[in-house]
Amino acid sequence: MTLNTASIPNDTLAELEAADRAYVLHPSTNLKAHAHGLSNPQIIAGGQGATLRDAHGKEYLDAFAGLYCVNIGYGRSEVADAISRQAHELAYYHAYAGHSNEPLIALSERLIRMAPPGMSRVYYGLSGSDANETQIKLVWYYNNILGRSTKKKIISRHRAYHGSGLMTGSLTGLPVFHQAFDLPLPQVKHTLTPHYYRRDEDGMSEREFSRHCAAELERMILEEGPDTVAAFIGEPVLGTGGIVPPPEGYWEEIQTVLRRYDILLIADEVITGFGRIGTTFGCEKYGIEPDLMTLAKGLTSAYAPLSAVLVGERVWRVLEEGSDKLGPLGHGWTYSAHPLGTAAALANLDIIERENLVRKSSDTGAYLLGSLREALKDSPIIGEVRGVGMLAAVEFARDPARRLPFDSVHKVGVRVYEACRAQGVLARAMPHGDILGFAPPLVLTRAEADRIVDTTRQAVAAVTEELAAKGALRGS
Repeated sequence: MTLNTASIPNDTLAELEAADRAYVLHPSTNLKAHAHGLSNPQIIAGGQGATLRDAHGKEYLDAFAGLYCVNIGYGRSEVADAISRQAHELAYYHAYAGHSNEPLIALSERLIRMAPPGMSRVYYGLSGSDANETQIKLVWYYNNILGRSTKKKIISRHRAYHGSGLMTGSLTGLPVFHQAFDLPLPQVKHTLTPHYYRRDEDGMSEREFSRHCAAELERMILEEGPDTVAAFIGEPVLGTGGIVPPPEGYWEEIQTVLRRYDILLIADEVITGFGRIGTTFGCEKYGIEPDLMTLAKGLTSAYAPLSAVLVGERVWRVLEEGSDKLGPLGHGWTYSAHPLGTAAALANLDIIERENLVRKSSDTGAYLLGSLREALKDSPIIGEVRGVGMLAAVEFARDPARRLPFDSVHKVGVRVYEACRAQGVLARAMPHGDILGFAPPLVLTRAEADRIVDTTRQAVAAVTEELAAKGALRGS
């Protein structure tokens, strides 16, 4: 697929940009600056593979797969054709009261077969946020059916990301998603971030740090009262909180505590699912045995909105019991199990399987991470280069030896992001600290990985020179 933008007149583009500023309320955007023209909208017009093209004709290597989600890359006609065929046959019908359709049934069976042992049923939404809202309602429903009316609190983690709704925004452990929204809600508690680099004690091993995280979780459970704590939710690898793989033994230690107090485990695989970290799911890589799973993003590679809640057998048996006590489940979305989304998901999963993208993610991701570490090893502002599969992050530090961050006024992560963007590589300045994140499409080639690394190296070097000139470096 190619896109010809040369015929779009500049005055038409100017009109589009003006209309965008006048009428669109963008997420994660400085609203006043955008509305008053202090920043211009970047109108994306097309894409192929890992490459995007904007309406001015400039090409970018998308090193973040949109928002972690375009696993199969842009321009895959197989998925577009599947959506078209489904739209011509059945564009929509609801899934309420047992109504179904062929792609819905086929996808549900496929997901249960792909999932870790013990998963039983699938419920669909449109985004990770609404899927995690569903998770919390199911957890509360579960405990109400069991007569445990006080067991309702949910424990998440600082720097977690689980969505932007009322409950899911509360589960998210990032201040920017709470500020001025009256969040988090009181039913949500946050425990330690499992980021070994940011540990308090230098002499602590990874395994010891994992035990420390588990001990802090247990302390919180006991303080709150085990009979009030219903579930723990966690991403196998922290995503928007900084792309942080767990330290050694973390999930083993955490699950031991949860089992001790009969607390459900929700594995949020919105980012990590479908090959992103070199295995089909993060649960597989880290030995996680969830009661509930949340899927989205890579489920359709964002060709259509779709999310999924996978319900484990333990929870399912209680939901069935609830039908006897309360009748039909009082939860649903108009677009649950939308046929266009389920058709897109099936075509997407075909591509992931046929092109062995899970293995490719592991191999190319390891190459990307190793190359980043080698290219940046002598930089005086690199605190940590970390990652797993096709996820990687570079964290900047004023004093790497002592793990001291830069003052936020320097905006180091944002400046490196902008320097990369100027050279046609789209990474992401993460919203917590000076961190540059990478999550390319799983179809990324080694040549494209080399370009990401070389562009990042140049951008880091340029920003380092600017910081040195301002006396912002250690010893300067």
